[in-house]
Amino acid sequence: MRGRLFLKRALDFAASLIGLILLAVPFALIALAIKLDSKGPVFFRQERVGRQGRIFRPWKFRTMVEGAVEQGLGYNVAEDDPRITRVGRFLREWGLDELPQLINVLRGEMSLVGPRPTLKYQVERYNEFQRRRLSVKPGITGWALIHGRNLLSWEERIKYDVWYAEHWSLPLDLWILLKTVWVVLIKREGVYGPGGINEDFTGTLPKMGDTKQDG
Repeated sequence: MRGRLFLKRALDFAASLIGLILLAVPFALIALAIKLDSKGPVFFRQERVGRQGRIFRPWKFRTMVEGAVEQGLGYNVAEDDPRITRVGRFLREWGLDELPQLINVLRGEMSLVGPRPTLKYQVERYNEFQRRRLSVKPGITGWALIHGRNLLSWEERIKYDVWYAEHWSLPLDLWILLKTVWVVLIKREGVYGPGGINEDFTGTLPKMGDTKQDG
């Protein structure tokens, strides 16, 4: 296990470092577009819960108006959400808003592949089964993401995440990374939930031991 973890960390470090170097100019252009489009900071940073409950702040390009969490749907987001900026809508559609999280991967707070970072209020509602998804580092992409993203219910997402946490391997990570290109850049499905609105997490309880295993 230690050897696999070392190789996973080495891949994360090398890929995030190279990615940040190659994306430096695109990041600068995106930052300029965000500043010209709306008032507020370039990046949106909010506390998330990572591996073993550790708190960290992911880097993400701001896609909504400043103070959006205190307005409208709060933590939830809809496809026609008026809080989403013009540039933000483009970034969300193409998954570009998440790319600054390569900084978190470089720092060791995240991995390229893993469950998506979790809000603290969600973790406080977890049962024993759901907490298993915190046994690995959160990722920029993951097993649940390539199986439907926000089109999945929270119950389904957590089942996929727990299955990944208990079965991850480097070949699986590489497959997920390749499949992410198809899901995010070509199909571009699952940015928002069914009916155009993301499902709110209410503490749905998956059955113990019932994890997703299909590819």
